[in-house]
Amino acid sequence: MKKQSNITSPILYRVAAVLSIIFILVSCDPFTAVATQTDSAPTGAPAPTLEIFQSRFLNPLDTPHTYIQDSCLYLINRWNRLNAAPGTVVMVIMFNEEILYDFPQIMNQLYDQEFKAITVEQFLTFMERNGKIPRRSVLLIQDNSHSAEDFKRFKEYWDMWNWPLVNGWVSDPKISEVIWQENAVLESEGWVEHQAQGVIPDTFLSDDSSKTVISRELKGSITSFADHYAKNPLAFIWPNGGFGQRPVQAARELGYQLGFTSNLRGPVMYNWVPLADEFDPERPTQIAEGYIHDPLMTIPRYPASQVLEALDKVRLTGNEAAEFARKNRAAEFEYYETVCEPIYGPMPTP
Repeated sequence: MKKQSNITSPILYRVAAVLSIIFILVSCDPFTAVATQTDSAPTGAPAPTLEIFQSRFLNPLDTPHTYIQDSCLYLINRWNRLNAAPGTVVMVIMFNEEILYDFPQIMNQLYDQEFKAITVEQFLTFMERNGKIPRRSVLLIQDNSHSAEDFKRFKEYWDMWNWPLVNGWVSDPKISEVIWQENAVLESEGWVEHQAQGVIPDTFLSDDSSKTVISRELKGSITSFADHYAKNPLAFIWPNGGFGQRPVQAARELGYQLGFTSNLRGPVMYNWVPLADEFDPERPTQIAEGYIHDPLMTIPRYPASQVLEALDKVRLTGNEAAEFARKNRAAEFEYYETVCEPIYGPMPTP
């Protein structure tokens, strides 16, 4: 019996030591709380979901894409009374040199339908955090570099309504120093805001573009802006409508926070950008952008020639999105209570 006891004791000691080590390792392992849509749902209950507003005015191949990963923060920003009201809509318009449209009528119709022009910084704050902007907002973008004389048609609307203009500036090495200086003055006056549109005219970026070309267009713009405008551009207007996964990724790495395409999809709202996930043979010039999974870098724009036809649809889209939010408010607050409140606490009130 004594011999058997001597054999058993070392085994018991080893088992106890192993269990102690396991206990220590488990105790030291950091705990990470991961918020998911089912974290706080009762056991056995279906996972709650958030319904996304669908617009009847979009092309069937253009669907709203969201980009706020944390649904709880999205709801906090969406229902904060100090932020933009649900249904706030932005129409992004691109102007070019070919004046085949009634420019005064466009501007007057925008004003008559209660649109107000905003800056890129206001737009970025709205898209990222639902920062307050006018219920119907418009972002006016004049493509390509211009002399001060070319901006005169926009100046009267700055004087009358305080409407700013965004200029997609091509930092072409051939631009004269006089033109640079004229635009620096416009920038300092506050009514023309320059954002980057590449370096060499006629460049078309894509996933087939070399690293050298992508860097030249993106980094070259940053260098030129620092030298002439003493600022870094927030946005990149994709030159000639060309973009791709690699150019978008490179732009993000260089600090760009917004990107504008030449695709005609529709208006945008907070956490709601209409994009296409597949090529549409009926619209061969429009590049599918959904696969990039970065809606803020592939914001669609309306050509000026399409504005008058689209105005009523944009206005109604905002109205219908507001009504959708009103009808779904209770469901969204219930979602927040179930999924978010255990992590973030009660819905904040200003």
